[in-house]
Amino acid sequence: MTDPDHGALPSGGLPSEDLGAAWRSVRPRPPGIHLDSAASSRQSHRALEAAAHHARHEAELGGYVAEATADHLLQQGRSVLGGLVGMAAADVAFVESAQAALAALLGGWRLPAGSRVACLPGEYAPNVAQLRAAGLRPEPLPVDGLGRADLDGVARLLATDPPRFVHLTHVGSHRGLLQPAREVSDLCRAAGVPLVLDAAQSLGHVDVDLGADVVYGTSRKWLAGPRGVGMLFARPAIAAELVPVLPEPEGEPPLRAFESGEAHVAGRVGLVVALGEHLAAGPDRVRARLAALGRATRELLDGVAGWRVVEPAAEPTATTTLRPPEGTDVVETRTRLLTEHGIVLSAIGPERAPGEMTGPVLRVSPHLDATLEDLEALAAAL
Repeated sequence: MTDPDHGALPSGGLPSEDLGAAWRSVRPRPPGIHLDSAASSRQSHRALEAAAHHARHEAELGGYVAEATADHLLQQGRSVLGGLVGMAAADVAFVESAQAALAALLGGWRLPAGSRVACLPGEYAPNVAQLRAAGLRPEPLPVDGLGRADLDGVARLLATDPPRFVHLTHVGSHRGLLQPAREVSDLCRAAGVPLVLDAAQSLGHVDVDLGADVVYGTSRKWLAGPRGVGMLFARPAIAAELVPVLPEPEGEPPLRAFESGEAHVAGRVGLVVALGEHLAAGPDRVRARLAALGRATRELLDGVAGWRVVEPAAEPTATTTLRPPEGTDVVETRTRLLTEHGIVLSAIGPERAPGEMTGPVLRVSPHLDATLEDLEALAAAL
């Protein structure tokens, strides 16, 4: 799966080095090496300044007056976000996080108690908790030996015993495996079963314009926007089934009723700026460089000091998870890497996805500004 010369730099370098340099140049310089974008990416100077500028407007004009002055910009942001998932601006609601988006969806959908929802055996535990809290019954989606959705098995399930909807986490937070969301979307559409796509780890990372009926995600990860901002996307047929606590304002799209009035508007403004930077970089180029970074990470790290890579080497994501050698404390390793080497990454415990994980892992998730030298430094530090 990997180069036997563990710790050697992959030949050929990375694509779009100009993109990496440009991404690096418009951000505050980190004191160490940031390899933790699956947790929270580094914002640009412009995104930070845009959020701060709006916060100043709130102090000068009042929060609601300032929000009104930003309305056109926020609507542009909804249009761009909708385009990234193949929907329209009217299909987008700003919320506070991906989890808030799922809660808003389930709260508004009001499905009968006991309704079955098919989701991955390795589903993100908070998602499962929310489904159960809404009175729904999560059931396992067929998967192969890697934990990837088994399309033949999914087709049989949809044909013989269809659930109320399918919930698919596009890229897990506990490993960088990409699910075949387009194919699952096609199967669901043919069966008349809605597909809800958790894009928290995929929006801005891989292609998300895949035909899902509902998508939800967050600003702070691969889009490199502020924390405290999430997005819910729902096609009109699903939006028509949602019942908000209060009706939408007159003349506004139905989904707007799910936007909180007590909102982090400055964060939304910063996200719109980050979205502009994402489009300027070129989403296709972004995806290609991130995939190359993921492959380089796996080739460099698999086998180093006994750590083993979980994902296939060529998986087209930037997220790599490492199983520890026997007797190694993952949390202590993460702390040592941070305090002794200035390397930022995540320690992921099995409670994150108890249906699939058997022990803790280290998660490495570089963004565009990472270099091969950064990855080599991590290999040496391990």
